[in-house]
Amino acid sequence: MRIWFSITWFCRSILAADSALPHDSAGKHAVSVLWSFGKCVGALLPVYLAGYFGFSISLVLLGLLVYMGWKHSRDGKNARLQSAMYFLENEQDVTTTRVFRSKRELPAWVNFPDVEKVEWMNKILQQAWPFIGQYLEKLLVETIAPSIRAASAHLQTLSFTKVDLGDRAMKVVGVKAYTEHDKRQVILDLYISYAGDVEINVEVKKYFCKAGVKGIQLHGKLRVILEPLIGDVPLVGAITMFFIRRPKLDINWTGLTNLLDIPGLNAMSDTMIMDAIASFLVLPNRLTVPLVANLHVAQLRSPLPRGIVRIHLLEAENLAAKDNYMKGVISGKSDPYAVLRVGTQTFTSHHVDNNLNPQWREMYEVIVHEVPGQELELELFDKDPDQDDFLGRMKLDLGIVKKAVLLDEWYTLKDAPSGQVHLKLEWLSLLPSAERLNEVLERNNNITIYGKTADPPSAAILTVYLDRAQDLPFKKGNKDPSPIVQISVQDTTKESRMVYGTNNPVWEDAFTFFIQDPRKQDIDIQVKDDDRALTLGSLSIPLSRLLSSAELSMDQWFQLEKSGPASRIYITAMLRVLWLNEEAILTTPVTPLPRDGDIESEVSSGVSKVTPTSKRPEHTSPDSNFASEGVLRIHLVEAQSLIAKDNLMGGMVKGKSDPYVKIRVGGLAFKSQVIKENLNPIWNELYEVILTQLPGQEVEFDLYDKDIDQDDFLGRVKVSLRDLISAQFTDQWYTLNDVKSGRLHLVLEWVPKVSDPTRLEQILHYNYRQSYLNKTVPSAALLFVYVERAHGLPLKKSGKEPKAGAELSLKNISYRTKVVSRSTSPQWDEAFHFLIHNPTEDTLIVKLSHSWGQALGSLVLPARELLDEKDLVLDRWLSLDGAMPESQILLRAELKLLDSKLAQCSNAEDSSHVISTGDAAAAANCELRLRSVPVQGGEDASSTGKAQVKLSVAYSSEENRLVITVYACRNLPSYSKDPPDTYISFILLPDNNRITKRKTSVKKKSLKPEFNERFDFDMSHEEAKQKHLEVSVKNSVSFMSREKELLGKLQIDLSQLDLKAGVSQWYDLSHETN
Repeated sequence: MRIWFSITWFCRSILAADSALPHDSAGKHAVSVLWSFGKCVGALLPVYLAGYFGFSISLVLLGLLVYMGWKHSRDGKNARLQSAMYFLENEQDVTTTRVFRSKRELPAWVNFPDVEKVEWMNKILQQAWPFIGQYLEKLLVETIAPSIRAASAHLQTLSFTKVDLGDRAMKVVGVKAYTEHDKRQVILDLYISYAGDVEINVEVKKYFCKAGVKGIQLHGKLRVILEPLIGDVPLVGAITMFFIRRPKLDINWTGLTNLLDIPGLNAMSDTMIMDAIASFLVLPNRLTVPLVANLHVAQLRSPLPRGIVRIHLLEAENLAAKDNYMKGVISGKSDPYAVLRVGTQTFTSHHVDNNLNPQWREMYEVIVHEVPGQELELELFDKDPDQDDFLGRMKLDLGIVKKAVLLDEWYTLKDAPSGQVHLKLEWLSLLPSAERLNEVLERNNNITIYGKTADPPSAAILTVYLDRAQDLPFKKGNKDPSPIVQISVQDTTKESRMVYGTNNPVWEDAFTFFIQDPRKQDIDIQVKDDDRALTLGSLSIPLSRLLSSAELSMDQWFQLEKSGPASRIYITAMLRVLWLNEEAILTTPVTPLPRDGDIESEVSSGVSKVTPTSKRPEHTSPDSNFASEGVLRIHLVEAQSLIAKDNLMGGMVKGKSDPYVKIRVGGLAFKSQVIKENLNPIWNELYEVILTQLPGQEVEFDLYDKDIDQDDFLGRVKVSLRDLISAQFTDQWYTLNDVKSGRLHLVLEWVPKVSDPTRLEQILHYNYRQSYLNKTVPSAALLFVYVERAHGLPLKKSGKEPKAGAELSLKNISYRTKVVSRSTSPQWDEAFHFLIHNPTEDTLIVKLSHSWGQALGSLVLPARELLDEKDLVLDRWLSLDGAMPESQILLRAELKLLDSKLAQCSNAEDSSHVISTGDAAAAANCELRLRSVPVQGGEDASSTGKAQVKLSVAYSSEENRLVITVYACRNLPSYSKDPPDTYISFILLPDNNRITKRKTSVKKKSLKPEFNERFDFDMSHEEAKQKHLEVSVKNSVSFMSREKELLGKLQIDLSQLDLKAGVSQWYDLSHETN
């Protein structure tokens, strides 16, 4: 009855609305209301049916989760498609606006000088795109659709209802040509990018099923080979095209195929489609279009390889430990194994149990079809029962191996906190004669093979081109067979494609085999029907016949055995001996480092072994920005007329406030002391900050009233850094914003830097006369140190070359360089700086060590020695103590005295009375980099050290994800007798949900915890650039504990970082309270 009443009321509402509107409007309104009602019923119907049939509410929730996942995936695809379309349509604007950010975001013709821009080709494609669409529509409707209907009875009502390629044509963003490899061919690399509004809809009327595609993204490098070049029209015999690596594909589905956007199915469907593309258009598969008759299409589709690379996976060192127990309380090791890929060739090593320095000693042989272009990809994993943990990766262009012939190198693993892998790579050339076969076999016998299933090294490769067969026998009933061919060499069998319904099949397939000893092996060929049961003929060819043939090749008809009297098969077989040219190893030129031609480096994309020659640079060559930083001195003096926030008895008794100041600079913050019950507080605190003059930010002062529960806001002041640096010095009162009353007295100075040692005495005299409540003594100088390289370092105790790093210390402040692997002459090229309170007393200590363990030498450099150098600069080789007699380090130390304007007028009796420079200018864009911040509690930063966290922030374009690696903390504060139980939590702002919140494991009782944990966030590069990373270092305390929880905070604006290049460094933590 109630339902009937509701429907009656709904109908009356529609009639009433119709009568109140004109006829046309009333009809549209009625349809709109009915449509809204239908959507509501459709949304509520599953809930009603679930209750009616007694289903669990969990099924409804599961359906809702699936829908939300589908919606999120679909929105993400639409966003990526729109972004790609915008880029292609506004390429010039995007290129000019982003050229200073990251070269990786730009088209290939911008990145590489030998890649040419081909706008003329894009104009042709744009003009011809509608006609290409007409051809595709005709092909789908008139050819493909009838074939599908004939293939299946269930699809007899299939039809293409819409075929529209859209308005956006495919673009070629760059072309690179190679003409030096073979005079009878031209190789082109086309960097294609397609982000189109294509729409193709399919309908099967019998099942009321509709599906389709609306929007496709495809990006990749397509190699096009024009060969052979001939002396007749059309000048090119055939066009061969393929992708060297899998292209990136993104598809927006419609209709029933919308289900493919559900998480899980989304990745599966894209992978299946990419596998289908790779099966005929990614190396080693090629698409060949002959343009003239009588070509060996099989040889063009599968030419002889460029060479063979023999990979020796030897060992690894310093891998990350992933097997932790009891939530990290007990630290374990890892069970590492390696996955190697070259194109579609994949190899997996055995895993080594519980070892961070595993040895595999395994060998693999890979076919290299194209150089330059193909790469060796290696990834290390920790074997686990559930999901294997990632340990790092490396990539190497195989063109480097071809050039060097032999590489025996340690390669640093990327995307991992630590680890190196040792590879030996050999380039094996293909010889068309058997003269050196015995020498190759003898050399292979001396190679030790590890593992029960390991294959012995190959002496040759065999390529078999299967062309066609004639007069094969018929099946029973005089029916045509559907022949396939199985070709076997020893234990390896490969199968051709099937040719349906003919006894004169044409296959044009090619197969490649590794041969251990061609004197003892045969080629076995079986021609069979499609059921593999009926043999149509067989053939056996000893490889010894090839050894006696010209150029180790046979190209002829062979009579089939156990077949018809006229049955024969046409085969081309080519044998090539694998030869390691040791003479080329000695004569292969090495690639010099870009430094005056004084050092040489082995060709490697991993860690280069740098060997100084007799001619070494006499001086360093730092970046032009070296020693450009300055010091901002902040004197927080006092405040007046602050608002009273401490009211008692509901406001009947007026109190005062307990003010303190938070100072924020460049995303970092530090806090003044609290002045009890005072509306005119005097702080008299000094802070010094090292900064770089980059555009970006302001200095912000926030005043608060300290309360038991939540602190009350007392006002805010922002000071423009650009105007402050321009004015050099300002002493003035600032009116507090966002409050009724109050002002703040600040003395801010961009301290001038001078190189006049005669000013030192007056500077020190002024500094020691100053007294601040936070006990800070003004710094007298700024020391810049550039560590370039070392030479002649001692070997490790094991006799191997060290992994050298340098640690620089001055009082309690220390920095470390990167670790350079496997070299007695490492090169760092890193810069550091220190605040110095007294150059006549402070001393810089440089310690070199192997992986921060075994000492390799040290240097003690008193700052006073720089006072005797010209312009206070020391730049030369210095001998190391505790090392070899020839051990030296090349560095540059530059001292800049901080000559404050207050020191210049220090003869005045009261140095606090200085001349004001007037109001600061309006806010402007400036960016500040803090290098030293005084610690909370009033002690000098140089005596206590800074609380810091080491992070790595990078964006992986291959994986489309933001990768954040948390390494360690140091100098954390302790607020109880025991060190804190430390962990790190972070969030990607402005989002505030579980997806963007992460935290590390807890490290018990440590002020220097090491985490080495990686966190991935799936998002586009544009999304990542819009985020702010907020990091909080916390003490894991119980709910009832009175211990302090927050140990430090940090906020990083990701738009200011080069995410694609990656940033890994120590960040200072602000000392805010909870």
